[in-house]
Amino acid sequence: MLIHKVTTFLSEISIFFRENDSHKAMYTIMDVIKGLKMTELSLFGTKSKCNHVYTLLQVFQTLLMYPCFMVRNPFHFHSSSLSHVLHCQKDVFYRFMSNPQIDWRKLLYTLNIQLWNKIRVRTDHKEGTTCLIVDDTDYPKAGRRIENIGRVYSHVHHKCILGFKALFLAVTDGTSQMILDFAILGEKGKKGNYGMSHRELQQRFTKERDKDSALQERLNEYYQKKTDLMISMIRRAIRKNIRFRYVLADSWFACKDIIRFIRSRHIKCDYLGMIKVGENGKTKYGFERKDFTAPALIKLLTQRKQKKYSRKLRCYYITVDVVFADTSVRLFFVRRSKNGAWNGLMTTNAKLEFFEAYKIYSQRWSLEVIFKEAKGMLGLGKCQANNFASQIAATSLVALQYNILSVVKRFTAYETMGKLFEDITKDSLELSVTDRIWGALQEIVIAIANLFGLVDEEIYDAIINRSEELGHICDVYKLKLAS
Repeated sequence: MLIHKVTTFLSEISIFFRENDSHKAMYTIMDVIKGLKMTELSLFGTKSKCNHVYTLLQVFQTLLMYPCFMVRNPFHFHSSSLSHVLHCQKDVFYRFMSNPQIDWRKLLYTLNIQLWNKIRVRTDHKEGTTCLIVDDTDYPKAGRRIENIGRVYSHVHHKCILGFKALFLAVTDGTSQMILDFAILGEKGKKGNYGMSHRELQQRFTKERDKDSALQERLNEYYQKKTDLMISMIRRAIRKNIRFRYVLADSWFACKDIIRFIRSRHIKCDYLGMIKVGENGKTKYGFERKDFTAPALIKLLTQRKQKKYSRKLRCYYITVDVVFADTSVRLFFVRRSKNGAWNGLMTTNAKLEFFEAYKIYSQRWSLEVIFKEAKGMLGLGKCQANNFASQIAATSLVALQYNILSVVKRFTAYETMGKLFEDITKDSLELSVTDRIWGALQEIVIAIANLFGLVDEEIYDAIINRSEELGHICDVYKLKLAS
């Protein structure tokens, strides 16, 4: 039976978990999702047409529940227990994800703000420690026909790989972290051909789209600089009323444009990020009316015996105030041993002490944790669809799934996201196994019915209600012959 549009879809999914108290994790997830205000107008800017069997909202909610039912992608939907709730084919999901009119960024923020507000009301939430984190990660791909596919340099593999770069903006309060925004981009390469041959470029998927479509903005981002995208993301977060104390980033983003942008904000916020420190470091900092590179500053300040040792952190460090991008900034140079290599931190907060700066910056690694968990548990970056719209949709769904799990973890006793996800998938696995056994039993019943000329319901009745032994099927057959 097809689901009517007025049916509360999430309640139908909840039926799967009402019978067993061990499904606590799933109960909590469903409560969080049900607590979100989701309407088709607020998420998609339109309503489903009257002749549609399945609404946009039903399809979206089903996709959102994929990981909880161990569904990797639409292709595996039909063989999952979730297919008993929404009786549709995989093409329904493929069409939805490739829809260029869906503004996934707007959708993501609409739900993320609600999720973040759930965390903000916690008594253990501290507004002063809230930070935005910016970082990128590799999206390796196998297909050369994917739209806009190219080769990018991987710092993990130390070579160029086929795929994309994905730039993420996350927010953390030191306890929980959530993905706010992202962009999928490429690297032009030295020859400006994105590392592809002419033939490979010709074979890539292409499709004409409306210039006013929501997807066009994401297509334009593919060609933009990371620093420009970072500024756009932070500006967007501020407009969405996301308040934070620091922006954390690695050395790639320590440029003049970023510093000037942060200092120009009307809200109280500062930049805290790594800087490049090496023998060949070319970035100049103003100190005592002269320009110095980072290595030159370290050498000068070491000679002046300004190097200190932190027993708590077990490291040597140097603190110095300099001028960068026409702005007063504070630099921290750090190394673990007497002869070790120096690393550098820069902040626009000239009052920040070394220990506090070190402590705050350590939160940047929470985004690396997100990458690891989302890739391992939720399939981040694993989408192999040719359509660029599907790539955006897949990443947006993973971001929402992770954020929901993050809220659940905050409100429950789970120590790690991995443990939470393990419990969820275990419950879903139990359901999947049950469904498979029931499916096999159905096939056996059909075969017996055909063999003995019986009706399916008679066999089910004999098995379930009349006896514990299959031998009673034969009794049914005998009674039928006698009559």
